[in-house]
Amino acid sequence: MEHMEWQHLVIFAAAMVLGWVSFIYFWPRLLLYAYKRAILGQGFGDGPVPVNTLYAERQAHFADPLHVPDSGSNLMNTGVNRDTLLTAGWLDLGKGPQILHVPDVAGRYYSVQFTDASKNINFAYVGKRTTGTEAGAYLITGPGWKGAVPQGVSQISSPNNSVLVVGRVFVENDRDLPTAYGLTKQIQLSPWTQP
Repeated sequence: MEHMEWQHLVIFAAAMVLGWVSFIYFWPRLLLYAYKRAILGQGFGDGPVPVNTLYAERQAHFADPLHVPDSGSNLMNTGVNRDTLLTAGWLDLGKGPQILHVPDVAGRYYSVQFTDASKNINFAYVGKRTTGTEAGAYLITGPGWKGAVPQGVSQISSPNNSVLVVGRVFVENDRDLPTAYGLTKQIQLSPWTQP
């Protein structure tokens, strides 16, 4: 009888460990999948955001997050971040490399993070802490891409063709919002084809 109790305990413990490992492994991937579907299908209140496009959080939404228009999306209301404007998009590098263009932000904090959606790992950043605040261009390439990087452009190699891009631009105060929004709108993607 005692032997049977140990068997049940071992089976229960194994099931619990397997359950936790599965949760830890799959939960972040499920969240990223839901975020991707929301971006590509619903956008941020103005309709879907096409693949390989960045969409900036609306200035009015940032200024009054509690009174989002009925047509708005709650996608950007996912935290307590109230000092940076957000821009987001989804890349499909299987269609070819993309060039990220960032403006000169004159010392202001900003960042653009690149997340491998298959592993939920941030693999690169562009911004004040990593690349500085001057204007720049970054060639984002998929795995195994071969080609020449244009002069004056830095390469960011992605481990996956599917990439979540999230950018942030610091807003100092209410009077600074239009300036920060203008800079956020200048963070853009464009397709690149090798000459």
